[in-house]
Amino acid sequence: IINTVPNSISSLIKMRFAMTLSSAIMFSCCKAFPTLSRQSVRLVSSRFVTNAPVDESIVAADDSSIYSRETEALENLNSPFLKVMRDRGFLHQCTGIEELDKKLMEGCTSAYLGFDATADSLHVGSLLQIMILRHLQKSGHRPIVLIGGGTSKVGDPTGKDESRQLLTDEIIKKNTNGISQVFKKFIQFEGSGDPGETDAIMVNNDDWLSSLKYLDFLREYGTQFTINRMMSFESVKQRLDREAPFSFLEFNYMILQAYDFLELYRRHNAILQLGGSDQWGNMVSGTELGRRCEGAQLFALTAPLITTSDGKKMGKTAGGAIWLNADKLSEYDYWQFWRNTSDEDVIRFLKLFTELSLEKINELGNLEGAGINEAKIVLADEATALLHGRECLKKIHQTTQNMFDGAGESTEGLARVFVSADDVSEGVGILDMFVKLDLAKSKKEARRLVQGGGAKLEGEKITDESLKLTMAEFEGKTEIILRAGKKRAGVVELQ
Repeated sequence: IINTVPNSISSLIKMRFAMTLSSAIMFSCCKAFPTLSRQSVRLVSSRFVTNAPVDESIVAADDSSIYSRETEALENLNSPFLKVMRDRGFLHQCTGIEELDKKLMEGCTSAYLGFDATADSLHVGSLLQIMILRHLQKSGHRPIVLIGGGTSKVGDPTGKDESRQLLTDEIIKKNTNGISQVFKKFIQFEGSGDPGETDAIMVNNDDWLSSLKYLDFLREYGTQFTINRMMSFESVKQRLDREAPFSFLEFNYMILQAYDFLELYRRHNAILQLGGSDQWGNMVSGTELGRRCEGAQLFALTAPLITTSDGKKMGKTAGGAIWLNADKLSEYDYWQFWRNTSDEDVIRFLKLFTELSLEKINELGNLEGAGINEAKIVLADEATALLHGRECLKKIHQTTQNMFDGAGESTEGLARVFVSADDVSEGVGILDMFVKLDLAKSKKEARRLVQGGGAKLEGEKITDESLKLTMAEFEGKTEIILRAGKKRAGVVELQ
């Protein structure tokens, strides 16, 4: 209808006409379908004005009028959890924000967040979601960590141009064990301290998905989903628009995710699903499935997908993924990742990835010029302390001072690999050492590093790509330092 309006009519009149038309449609729908409550169509985003300054870098790009309807609701939030989500920049979309606010004020509420076991460690791109669970628990509610042992057998198509590689049961089990440990550093689980109603639990959807009977599942729940609606989901449209293959297996992922919500409501009274904004369609489907099957009022809340100021996806660098498990990335390298944050991102990341007060963050935001480096060090310290413990910071600071100020020879905190005397007697390839220390992702990359003059051994440029480490390089020492550029280093230790 909008496209039939003559171009001579101003864009403002068109916009007002569209708003009036959409309001009329919504009113008619609510009259025609009384069970379709307003909560099922309400959305909020982080663009609303609150007492806390709004970070424009995380504001949603669209100006849909549906967002402006919730301004007053956002300003009048009462629950501590939703206030934190709003003020620190975690909030992007939510069904029934006012109803959810009231529910959270009634007492301890169970909410869950899912993580598929696609790798043996989560990376920093998942840290935003983990921080949401931490804030949830500190606000007096119970987090449920859902490990996607079952959905990992299908593969989430969201944001992918091609099908994920199918994982074996053995790999999924290994990955599940790998990613499960990091949550204990951020939230308290049942049995890890004095019992309380906010103690988190960890569950695996393989416990119920793998035992489903196909025909029974289709008959009971297949009627609750329409192909028309599923085809409208962004993950589906993107794949089809790119004319990329989209398997029937992947198409089922959204149904399984919605069913997870229903199952967690039945088993653990979970009424809120948390997730990234790319999961919005699947999450809303879960709320609708719960309403249709159990008459339950369920809620979905998403956080914005975080990118850096240059548009890159959070958690990936030229050197590879920033892993959360210490056996995949050293504490020092993790600290350096945050220390190297761009000037434009540092205040936003302080709000999202630390627990510093907003007042303190605003003070750091007033720093200018070289002073912003102080804020970056605070970010690196606080983010690293949350994951690895504050006791590691002393070693990291000392190592940083040694590397860049030339003070002392301590290498504590640096990534290291071990070689035996037998290895060294035969000669160890220098390119292999750069790869093993994660100073390069491949021998090809390590070779380019040497050719570009960025590879150093004990402070001296390496000019020979075929160099092999022998006892001569150790010269009676038990370790030598390799460097990639000015800020990355690792240790080869002789055992």
